[in-house]
Amino acid sequence: MDLNALLVFERVAATGSFTAAARHFRRAVSSISRQIRALEDSVGQPLLYRHTRAVTLTEAGRRYYEEVRDILERLDMATEALSQPHAEPSGVLRINAPAAFGQHQIVPLLYHFQQRYPGIKAELFLNDRVVDPVREGHDMTFRVGNLSDSSLVARRLAPMNYVVAASPDYLARRGTPETPEALSEHDCLIYQGELGRQRWYFQRGSTAEVAYEVDGSLASNDAESLLRAAVLGQGLILFPTWLVAAELARGALVEVLQPWRCEVMPGRRELYVLTRERRLSTLKVQAFMEYLFETVSPSPPWDRWREKMVKRQA
Repeated sequence: MDLNALLVFERVAATGSFTAAARHFRRAVSSISRQIRALEDSVGQPLLYRHTRAVTLTEAGRRYYEEVRDILERLDMATEALSQPHAEPSGVLRINAPAAFGQHQIVPLLYHFQQRYPGIKAELFLNDRVVDPVREGHDMTFRVGNLSDSSLVARRLAPMNYVVAASPDYLARRGTPETPEALSEHDCLIYQGELGRQRWYFQRGSTAEVAYEVDGSLASNDAESLLRAAVLGQGLILFPTWLVAAELARGALVEVLQPWRCEVMPGRRELYVLTRERRLSTLKVQAFMEYLFETVSPSPPWDRWREKMVKRQA
């Protein structure tokens, strides 16, 4: 079995593209295609479906990919173990995260991390569906809410704090809501994902959480679009602080209903980082985890604008 063929197959399977694999190995697409054909001939089964715009795994290819990825991972770890004991982290770090969180928080974190460790390359996969990190081959996955992956090591990264906010222009035109009940008179911009339209929950003190029916002129499955609309003055949004911190800090948005704790579903939610136990022993994952918690805990950067506001008021 040709190890290079396995490496090529892993890249094609991971990216869903012969072109991406060719760029990765700096080879012609035709060369990549021939090597995959030879691999399929050697195992006696088709491993990939070739489509016009993408490449997908056959069922046999999916099983083979999982085994091959595991073998290559073990080989990578064995090589790392034999390297110099004080060698810097290097290699490809594969990260999965929700789209908006990845854009707003992971991208700048990765930039500074890679400045510290130039030998690290990153592959950042952003989507809002729940993926299987083991099957997809991610080194680490960021996830919000309840966890059910017993095969993964989960570490709590930070609490999910939500705020209701609007632009100064909107509040000047429509007034500032003083209670959640007042939201029925306002234009509320609502996120609408796979689970349907989000509901807005509010709690004050020790009282029970109450869901409030809100409506408005815009609903979207894209958080960035709703954030942009709010900054333009279209309405109110209820989003986590990691998404709106920059706009709040520069005054493009203003927090309202501050005495209430708000949520988009019952119960307190947390932000977690998940990884496979075996990956925790690799230098690149260890280094990023250390950098991540050094940077985010105990005070997430996206919540520090509140600390500054408290200091200003004092």
